[in-house]
Amino acid sequence: VETINKLLRMMRQLTQELGREPSYKEIGNQLNMTPERVEEIIGLFHHEPISLETPIGAEENSRLGDFVEDRTSLAPIEAASQQLLKEQIDRVLDELTPREKRVLQLRFGLKDGHTRTLEEVGHEFNVTRERIRQIEAKALRKLRHPSKSRKLRDYLE
Repeated sequence: VETINKLLRMMRQLTQELGREPSYKEIGNQLNMTPERVEEIIGLFHHEPISLETPIGAEENSRLGDFVEDRTSLAPIEAASQQLLKEQIDRVLDELTPREKRVLQLRFGLKDGHTRTLEEVGHEFNVTRERIRQIEAKALRKLRHPSKSRKLRDYLE
C-alpha cells in the first residue's frame, strides 16, 4: 500500500512537472524501480472494466454477473422477516384509534419511509404541533403496554 501511494504521488508530481502523463521509465527512475515493476504495480489498481455478461466456466454457460452479489436487495430471509415485521406493526397499530395510527404512520414514516415533523402532521390534521405531540405520546404509551409490546419484542432481539 505504501509503495502504491508513493507511486501515485510521483505520478501526480511528474504529470505536473512535465505537463503530460509520465512514462513508466520516468516514474521508475524517480523511485529506483524498473519500468516493468512500475507497470506491474499500476496494473494492480488500473483494471479495465469488464462486462457482467462475460461468459465464464469451462462450458461458458455461466456469466460473471451470476456471481456478483446484488447489495441493493435484501436476502430472502431478511425480506421475509421485514415483511412479517411490517404486518405485525400494522396489526398492533390497528388497536389504536384511526387518528393515533395515522399520526404514528406519518411521524415515523411507516407507510412511505418519509418521516414528518410535528408541524407537518399538524397541518394535515389542522391542529397544533403540540396537539400532535400529545396524540403521539398517548399512542406510544398504549403501545408500550406489555400486551402490545410483547407482539413486537421478537423483532427487537
